[in-house]
Parts: sequence; C-alpha cells; structure tokens
Amino acid sequence: MEIRDCTAEDIDRLEEWQPTGRDRAHGTRFARHAAGTSSFLVAWSADSPLGSCEVLWNGPKEPAVQAAFDCPEINGLQVWPPSRQGRGIGTALVAEAEDRARRRGVVLIGLGVADDNPRAAALYLRLGYAVTDCRYVDRWHYLDDAGVRHDQADPCVWLVKPL
Repeated sequence: MEIRDCTAEDIDRLEEWQPTGRDRAHGTRFARHAAGTSSFLVAWSADSPLGSCEVLWNGPKEPAVQAAFDCPEINGLQVWPPSRQGRGIGTALVAEAEDRARRRGVVLIGLGVADDNPRAAALYLRLGYAVTDCRYVDRWHYLDDAGVRHDQADPCVWLVKPL
C-alpha cells in the first residue's frame, strides 16, 4: 500500500472507486488541496484506491469546534468498500496525516466522529485520540444521480490527540 497526495489525474479514478454523484466531492477536496488549505491523501494498491482522508490545515470546519480548538482537522476518512475496513488502511491514513502535521510543527490534531459510528470511534481511541466535551451536529448534503439534494445531520463528538 502506498499513501500519496491526490493528483488531478486521480479524480476520475476516485469517482469510479466511490462515486460522489453530482457533488463530485473528490474534486472539491482536491481543489482545497491544490489551493494549499488541505492535504488530500489517498491510499493505493497498484492503481486501485483503497481509502482517503483530508487534513484541513486551517482548522475544524465546524465553527463551534473551531472556536474551541485551534488545530488542524482530519476529515472524511474513508475506506471503501466496507469489506476492506479493519485491514489497517484507515490506521495508515491517520498515521500519514499525523506525520505531515508533525512536520509542519503542529502539536495538536483533531477529528470528529458521529455518534452512530462506534467502529470509527474505537479506532480513534486505539490510536490515542481523547474524547472532548465538544459536541456538534455535522450538517452535510449530497446530490443523488437525479440531482435531488439530500440533507444529513449527524450528531458528533470532537476528539483530539497531542502530537
């Protein structure tokens, strides 16, 4: 497995791997990466993507969390398809994100986890993240193939790790 920065040439392959429909979320993440406000990391096996995550260097995307914590956020960690979860891909992506943060002189990094995702929460706790008292609702949307918008709201808790 190789973890590297996403490139413009990777976007179509990522959409084949995990379609994001009309939202083209992979392209949005890459645009932030290209602008220097994030690092969009992709784990590969040969020419097949295994997982990805983004490090938001300007801090947490949720305003309430940003007001409470001045640190980068690891966001959008995913391993796809779910049958590949539990094989160390997510752990490797988090480790790479943390290493990059350390090289930038970052001393604290954070991430959010949805209440209904105990498997991810267990991973983060195992990796040394600590639960804070900062709770928020992650609001996001996606467009289906017909262009219909679906709004989502996930109750979350913020976790942090000193680097």
